[in-house]
Amino acid sequence: MTTFVKNIVIVLTLLLSISVFGQKPLTQEDKIYNAVDSFVANPTAENLNHLNSTEKAFWKNPTPKTKNELLAIVILNCNKAYYENQFNKVQEAVSSYEKAWKTYQKYRLNNYDIIEFCLKPLGNLYTILGDYDNAENTIKQYYYIANQEKNQPKKIAAILNLSNVYQNSGKIDLAIDLLEKTIKTEKLSNIQKGILWNNLGNSYVLSYRNPDRIVKIIPNIFEKLEASYHNSIALLKSDKTQTETLANCYRNLASLNSQWQKFELANSYFEKARKYFYTTPNLSARKKAKFKYEEASLLFQQQKLKESIAVIESIFKLLIPNYSNKKNSLPEQNSLYTETSLLDALDLRAEIYSKQNQAKKALEAYHLAYHIEELFSNMMVYENSKIINQHRVRNRTEKCIALYDALYQKEQKQTYIEAAFQLAEQSKSGVLKNHLLQNKRISRKEKLHIEQLQNWSNTILKEQQKGDLANIEKINEAIQKQNELMLSLKKIRVTNTDSEKETIDLKALFVKLEQDKSVMIEYFSGFEKMYYFTLENQKIKLDYYWDNHTATPRIISFLDYFSDANKINENISNYNHYGHSLYKMLKLPQNSNYKNLIIIPDGILNFLPFEALITQESNTTNFAQMHYLLNDYNIGYQNSAQFYLSFDPSKKTQEKTVLGIFPVFENTPYTLTYSKDELHSIQKNFKGKYLENTEATFDNFKKNAADYSILHLSTHADAGDIVSPASIKFYDQEILYSELYHLNINPDLVVLSACETGIGKLYKSEGAADFNWRERKTCYFPFGK
Repeated sequence: MTTFVKNIVIVLTLLLSISVFGQKPLTQEDKIYNAVDSFVANPTAENLNHLNSTEKAFWKNPTPKTKNELLAIVILNCNKAYYENQFNKVQEAVSSYEKAWKTYQKYRLNNYDIIEFCLKPLGNLYTILGDYDNAENTIKQYYYIANQEKNQPKKIAAILNLSNVYQNSGKIDLAIDLLEKTIKTEKLSNIQKGILWNNLGNSYVLSYRNPDRIVKIIPNIFEKLEASYHNSIALLKSDKTQTETLANCYRNLASLNSQWQKFELANSYFEKARKYFYTTPNLSARKKAKFKYEEASLLFQQQKLKESIAVIESIFKLLIPNYSNKKNSLPEQNSLYTETSLLDALDLRAEIYSKQNQAKKALEAYHLAYHIEELFSNMMVYENSKIINQHRVRNRTEKCIALYDALYQKEQKQTYIEAAFQLAEQSKSGVLKNHLLQNKRISRKEKLHIEQLQNWSNTILKEQQKGDLANIEKINEAIQKQNELMLSLKKIRVTNTDSEKETIDLKALFVKLEQDKSVMIEYFSGFEKMYYFTLENQKIKLDYYWDNHTATPRIISFLDYFSDANKINENISNYNHYGHSLYKMLKLPQNSNYKNLIIIPDGILNFLPFEALITQESNTTNFAQMHYLLNDYNIGYQNSAQFYLSFDPSKKTQEKTVLGIFPVFENTPYTLTYSKDELHSIQKNFKGKYLENTEATFDNFKKNAADYSILHLSTHADAGDIVSPASIKFYDQEILYSELYHLNINPDLVVLSACETGIGKLYKSEGAADFNWRERKTCYFPFGK
């Protein structure tokens, strides 16, 4: 190095030392805020990596964290989540908001609007993703915080968002009650009233779609739902900040009139919606895509297929980078992600392909929609959200089965029927299958998390059942604990990305049916048709009957005979007639080579005693001489063909022993007088342990249940309703059905000798849940090989 160069280096070093002299080094807090400011000035997907690096460096640094530093990292995560959502990285956005909320709670931070910048958007994302339990818990938590702070605008925002969750999760009555009460009792601004009226209109529409609700709950439903939207428009029209809500009102009126086939009026309303919508500032790609989907749907209903396709392709362009809109082009599977507008657009594109008689292209589009649905499902922790999500999946499955059937009729290829059966089978008890599979695979740590999560859910439910006497602080504490567990559980599961749907081994299934000398019939309850698959002689046959306005009432009429013994005795000939009529409608196997029949019911058929159906109508009034299906077959039930295939009678205990639970409740208003007779009768025929009165506690049941092959509970039970969950009474306490989920038991048979144990909430995907044992566990088959 020359002397000249050395001198230059010395001068530069001196200048540098002068420029930094007297300045303090950047603190950790400063570094975080600088990273956030730099990113917000130039928010790109690539620059998100810098925020991620800043966050990782912060947690990697072993020095103790100050509250100011922790709050800075909360703000970093909230900003990161906001832009991740803007960049359609929904899963990453949820994760960032969850991390922010967890840090904020754990370190008891303050001086930040955590509701506005974290909890509100997080709750909304949960709702969009269909994770309704997490959405409800999050919204209730920030409602509690807003209530404590006496922050009325945030309270009303929580009520509005909670009503959205209720609408989407099928709790329409709760949404209507909440909104009507708020409009009547709260002091509201015109803007607040207008927004709430719009949401109330949405709730009325959802109620209107269920005919039973119109009469029982909401008289003058048509006038009320239209009036709700017009009330909202009148209150908001003069406010230039409410263009998006006004657009929503007109969109809803357009949708309503299109359902009534009033397309001219629907189009007029939609054009008004367009005017307000596109004058709304800062519209996200997701909101634009949702608006475009509604436009495409309106065009489709008017049979304007080309125009609808063009709008759908614009949705793909908007949401999928590098989408190529070649003729009849669908997105690549690896470009898809958790986005409801993408899901809806694919479903609508499939329907258009069906209209154009392109069945294979329709199935290709539906296959892509299934992929997105699976991504949604993998993000969910709570069982209830998964069940609601399956309802949407089943609507798609019905359309796919119809397409496969049409292809089979045209090409006579058995592979189409097999593909339809696989889809129907995947719709059967998916949540229960996943639960049983998890119990085999997951770690002890994860199991404990799931159990604790359920325990806190039970605490919330039990406290809520107290009504006005409920302790709000206790509920909020339980929701907070539940959220902490949920976030921790997601962290445990983050490495498990296996989302492959299980397919049933058809060859193995046919072999087992042959060995058991059995024929199987599996039903799939759709919106329009009841499909049924008959499996016999190494082959599957597919057929259906129309599940129209007469089919379900016929089943209900037959079930009514079993609600009261006098009904059968007083109408024996009618029972004979309806029993035979139903037998013919259900197309049960006839003249089979086998005498064992396995039935996999669906929908309302979960409640039907198939054994009592009449195979030949006669004039006899003697029940013993009637021709029952039971005379033709030994009948067994299952939730799915997969459960039947995995059932191995050889692994069951040879000696049948009973654990009997008989609380009796003597000297109380709940006394079960004949329960003792029941006990003595069973004791004569089975060895076992019989717990009476004070010994019939839940704790004693848990301690002994795993040691017996038959569990017999003679007690009180309640099937629950939309608000209250199902429950069953032990001597010392009433237990919610969900408290039984995590018991490590696998009995051959469970007998629930109590009221309302054969009914419950009916989920087409899961069956009659709660205390219908056919749903919750594998059934025992009386016949073997």
